[in-house]
Order: sequence, then structure tokens, then C-alpha cells
Amino acid sequence: MGGPGEPPEGTPDGASNGADDEYRSVVFDESFIRAAPLQEFSAQERLADHAPAVRRRTPTRRGLSRQALLLVVLIAIAFGTALYMGVRHPYQTPQAGRLADPLRMTVIPLTPRGRVPGGADADRLYAGSPAAQFRVGAEGITLPAARRTANFSDAQVVTALTTAKDYLVRSSLYPDVLTGGQTRPVRVLLDPDQLEQFDRSFAHPAADGRHAPIGWLVRFDPSRAELADRKIRVQGSLEAVEADTSTLEVTSDHTFVYALRPAGAGERTQVSLFTVRRELHFRFDRDDLRLHQAELVGSSLQAGPLSCADDATGHLRPLLAGQTPKAGGPAGTDPYAPQGTAALCGTLADSAQPRA
Repeated sequence: MGGPGEPPEGTPDGASNGADDEYRSVVFDESFIRAAPLQEFSAQERLADHAPAVRRRTPTRRGLSRQALLLVVLIAIAFGTALYMGVRHPYQTPQAGRLADPLRMTVIPLTPRGRVPGGADADRLYAGSPAAQFRVGAEGITLPAARRTANFSDAQVVTALTTAKDYLVRSSLYPDVLTGGQTRPVRVLLDPDQLEQFDRSFAHPAADGRHAPIGWLVRFDPSRAELADRKIRVQGSLEAVEADTSTLEVTSDHTFVYALRPAGAGERTQVSLFTVRRELHFRFDRDDLRLHQAELVGSSLQAGPLSCADDATGHLRPLLAGQTPKAGGPAGTDPYAPQGTAALCGTLADSAQPRA
């Protein structure tokens, strides 16, 4: 038992401080007894062959300790705050589980009526063409004034427009993409849900409206043509709109004009101009905006001078200076083919050609 001292709960009411002091070492109040860690066995219990005279008492628990109670309160406050912020967040979360739509593409070759004009100097050809006032390179892809929408901030609209511009620059202006066969600069900007379709387009090109490489980017047959001037002329527009509470859409419409010469022919060979008009439809959810990537859902390309008889599925095979289109129309269209698309071909207007 404990030694002499004050009872755990203080001196009992009515206790004497005088004559009884000499008995305080042997007199204990009820609170002192309850606080004792040892308890003596009763007489009846001692008759049951208990060797020890006392037993250790299980301490009485009086609820949670102050530290435990404080921890519970803090956890409850943190949980309540997180729940409140989730409900009151200014931007709604994107639709769970929504997969990116596959890209649908249209490619229309434009064939000239006669011989393709050419010249010794690319600048003179540009000056005598409708592209005379076009800007050079990425400067021709200008961003419109960005305005917030009902559910997207100014910064998010700017991010969508900037990502679309980056895609246009990498897929239409990078020399390594145009003639070097590179695809990674474009691929890294795509929504991951579209990568399988993108990879299949280059591994197994098909004129099915889904898997033509030139639906994703501009590239020339490196065995036929090369860039005669890297100062590609560009003009067009970008527009961003809110499609719904979780999606922004950006539409681009640009014309690119390339100066080309026969591959490996040398600088003295005549140069010709090749025109590509691309209309692209991008879609961005909040994850795309955060990761600086795009979902390309629509691609329409018109390009010439090309020969309708040439296959433009995997590469553009331009007609160069002095060449004329082959006889024959585009490949046949099978209306019974599942998911088939019509083979199209147009005529390149004489006004679109430079005055050599």
C-alpha cells in the first residue's frame, strides 16, 4: 500500500487537523483506498488457497484521455473542412470515366489542271502567290483575345488555345515531322485515350477515315520532296467556346504554304509551292488543361497540287515544278465496306497557283 501522505482527493471534510494528526498514517479515507494499486483478498477468498495476500487492481478507466479527445476533435474538424471544400469548389469535376472520342478525318487531294509552275527562288514564288501577305511560321498562328466562360477562367481558355497552337506548330511546321518521319513531338500532346489510334495510324495506315497519318499531321514522302525553304507561310484563325460545364472546344482553320523541290536534287533545281488547308477540332476537359494535352476529334485536310491517282494515305506525294497529274481519278469507294469513307478528290484552282 502507499506510504503516509495526503489522500488523493485532499483532506476529507470535517477531518481534524489537531489531535488526530498522530493517526493520519494509519487512517485512510475512501478515495485513498480506491486509488490504491493493490487490493487485499477478502477472508473468504483467502480460504481458497490463495498464496498471495493481495492482488493488483485493474486501473479504473474514466473515458478518453484529454489528448485522445483532442485528437478526435481535430480529425473531425479536418474531415469536415475537406468535405466543405469539396462541395464548395468553384470548378466542377470532369465527368468520371469519359473516354476521348476517336479522331474522324477527311483528306481531299487537289489536282491541278496542267503543269505545276515553278521558279528558281522561293521568295519570288511566294510574292506572286495568294500567300504573299502570310506571316512566317508560328507567327501566322495568332491567338485571339481570351475571355472567360461560364465555367472556365481566362487562364484555362488561354491554356486551351496555347495547346492547340502548339499542336499546329508541331504537326505542320516542324521540319523533322514534315520530312523526317518524326511523330513524338505531336504524340506527346495527345490525350492518352487517343494514343492507340494514333500509333495504329502509323503502323497500319488505312483510308478508312480513322487511320490516315496525314489526318494527324502534315508529312511529305521523303523520297519525293524536301523543303526548299523553312520559312513556311501561314495564315488562319483559332476560336474557343465552352461546349458544356466540363469541356472547352477549340476550332482551328489555317492555310500552310510550303516551298518544295525534288528530294536530293540540289539547290539549283526549280522550286514549287504546295498548299495545305487544315481545319482541326480540339476538345479539352480539365485534366487535358492541367496536363497541357489535347483531344483531337476532327481533322479536315485539303492539299495540292496532288495527283488524284496517287495514294495519299500515309504521305503527301506532291506534284513538283514542271510535273502534270497522272490520268485517273481517286481510288474506288466501296459503299458496302463497314465504316468506309468515300474517296474524294478536288481540282486545284488556277488562282491558287503562283505566277511564275
